[in-house]
Amino acid sequence: MTNDDLLYQIALTLVPNIGDVHTKALIHIYGNAQAVFKAKKKELEKIEGIGSVRARSIKDFSGFSSSEEEIKFIEKYKITPLFITDENYPRRLLNCFDCPALLYYRGNADLNNSKIISIVGTRNNSSYGKTVCEKFIEELKQENILIVSGLAFGIDTIAHKAALRNDLQTVAVLAHGLDRIYPEQNKSLAKQITGHGGLLTEFISNTNPDKQNFPKRNRIVAGICDAVIVIESSKKGGSLITAELGNSYNKDVFAIPGRTNDAKSEGCNYLIKNNKAALINSAEDLLEFMNWSARPRPGHEKKQRELFIELSPDEKIVVNVLQQQESIHIDELYFKSGLSSSAVATALLMLEMQAVVISLPGKVYKLA
Repeated sequence: MTNDDLLYQIALTLVPNIGDVHTKALIHIYGNAQAVFKAKKKELEKIEGIGSVRARSIKDFSGFSSSEEEIKFIEKYKITPLFITDENYPRRLLNCFDCPALLYYRGNADLNNSKIISIVGTRNNSSYGKTVCEKFIEELKQENILIVSGLAFGIDTIAHKAALRNDLQTVAVLAHGLDRIYPEQNKSLAKQITGHGGLLTEFISNTNPDKQNFPKRNRIVAGICDAVIVIESSKKGGSLITAELGNSYNKDVFAIPGRTNDAKSEGCNYLIKNNKAALINSAEDLLEFMNWSARPRPGHEKKQRELFIELSPDEKIVVNVLQQQESIHIDELYFKSGLSSSAVATALLMLEMQAVVISLPGKVYKLA
């Protein structure tokens, strides 16, 4: 990527009235940011969702000097810009309809790691929350799992520190530019994270951690992972927003339960009670839910092979489809199998009873 490409990419994110969804639509049509700026106004006006006001905003944009300054900042601090067309852009996040058009990254962790979890929770954690979070991450130290959180006080900070202590890479998603750290007390922690994970944001330098930026930050936390884990949260906490976002992105959402009379666990208990999160008590629960357990149970593979011989024709079709990918949503399974919905449902039920197939949250299935 040249500096000219980056200049226009940054500029497109700075155009008034043009959000991430509009940017994705424009890039889909024109291929790159420079072509968007060179398009004729009348042509832009005809695009669904753009219209005359947004077309005028693009054609009248005069803030390229800000893009040039940002490029200098990027080069000086060895920051990696990730545009939605870049190969290294987080693939999981790219599947979210409102993903940021451009990310700024400083670190060495693979944002497309095979296993990524986001851990969120209250800023005012209890000793119970701290203990649970630390033990949970310690139990994951043998797994190649990237831990994502938001660098806030409380559970976020505990999660980052526990990841570093257990030699797990961790990424902090920020609600401001990379020229500052908030909260300021986490500067030293942020430096450690940069060397063993990374700092990630969608905001250019000189962006303050304003209130409206945190929900935007939360959507990255929810979208970049395979699973969101909530450890202590009030019913009105920002962690519940992240959990709701995770559900909207079809992520697996989990919560650690707490005492019924504890305000700090009210949010977790609410998520579990309303089927918005699955209850887990340990890292082992998570690994089993996600089918990430490192070693199969003795004799498990042999049992599967023996069962395959006795499958019905419909069950064989379903298994063949499941063998082609790690996991699959029920709608895609209907399409690829060519079977009726009732036939697929019956086959899945029988396969689950024989421990050949596992049902995951969000109507997703995979081979056991």
